[in-house]
Amino acid sequence: MTDGGHMYKLFFCLRRRSDLTREEFQDHWHGIHADIARRGASALGAVKYVQNHTVSFPVNDALRASRGAPEPFDGVVELWFEAADDVVSTFHEPAARAAIKALVIDEPNFIDLEASPIFLTEAHPMWDARSGGLED
Repeated sequence: MTDGGHMYKLFFCLRRRSDLTREEFQDHWHGIHADIARRGASALGAVKYVQNHTVSFPVNDALRASRGAPEPFDGVVELWFEAADDVVSTFHEPAARAAIKALVIDEPNFIDLEASPIFLTEAHPMWDARSGGLED
């Protein structure tokens, strides 16, 4: 059950190391790093792990230019939790800490950590066309 009907999501907005191409970055993230995440998945307390890979698509450039926005992130991680207690457990349980450590050890191999914000959110769905429209 979610807290008040809300999911908690950890977002990690990734910028690749400057010596890597986007393809090299995504290959490492989708391959080696995803394998590490899968091995520790049961310990993390999360219900879902999503990798959002930035694509080279003309609409991205047009959207950015229309707003004077900075370069996009190379990808965004979503780690979904059903309750605040699950988030707390992830950072305190020994097995979860070991799983996180394995991920953190690999991160400098492809991520520019100083340019990659990480933060926790509480999701408030406003609508979902797949479920019939607006949320109450």
